[in-house]
Amino acid sequence: MVLSLSSFCVIIMFLVFPLCTITSVSCASVPSSSSSISIWMGRGKIEIKRIENSTNRQVTFCKRRNGLLKKAYELSVLCDAEVALIVFSTRGRLYEYANNNIRSTIERYKKACSDSTNTSTVQEINAAYYQQESAKLRQQIQTIQNSNRNLMGESLSSLSVKELKQVENRLEKAISRIRSKKHELLLVEIENAQKREIELDNENIYLRTKVAEVERYQQHHHQMVSGSEITAIEALASRNYFAHSIMTAGSGSGNGGSYSDPDKKILHLG
Repeated sequence: MVLSLSSFCVIIMFLVFPLCTITSVSCASVPSSSSSISIWMGRGKIEIKRIENSTNRQVTFCKRRNGLLKKAYELSVLCDAEVALIVFSTRGRLYEYANNNIRSTIERYKKACSDSTNTSTVQEINAAYYQQESAKLRQQIQTIQNSNRNLMGESLSSLSVKELKQVENRLEKAISRIRSKKHELLLVEIENAQKREIELDNENIYLRTKVAEVERYQQHHHQMVSGSEITAIEALASRNYFAHSIMTAGSGSGNGGSYSDPDKKILHLG
């Protein structure tokens, strides 16, 4: 940072290591000789302007130079800051102070300024790139929307014959692809239906086999039950027949040996 006066030029650079930041001391533009600034010092109010008397100007330069060098030293010691101070007098004499190598401090200052400039440059480049990409994307979206409207049969008045032909070809190709996909899906569904039909036929055959087995089992069981019932009925009938014969024989012998049946009428012959 350069502090330029008519009598001397001062460059002050302060770099504070503990905070890893760069602190620079700057000064507003120095007023011209026609204007002046008044400040209060220990002895009273002093007007800041160029000293016309060369002797007084040289004395003031020496005093303030020494004070400035002292302040730079105190700042470097008290705050552990890297300080570089360069002062040129009106005669071109160099006065400097640095608690470190002044050249390395200057290089560090240049690097810091370059990094800040590069950072702002990169940010500007990125902003311009993103703006350009955003404009491209908006244009692409607009083109796609117009194309979709044309495919839906809208906004056709602004199209030429060639563009209408292109839209027609796109629609025909799209319809062809749609029909091809539809036929493919239909064939897959037919194949699945045929497989399902075969599975259902196999299940039907299996169920019919099971039903036939159940019917044969029921028929065989019914026949066994019927045979046993007939045997029981025959046995019961035979027992009833023998009992009836015995009873009939006993009643005949009691009546003089004549046959008598209460269920039958007596036939008298003349």
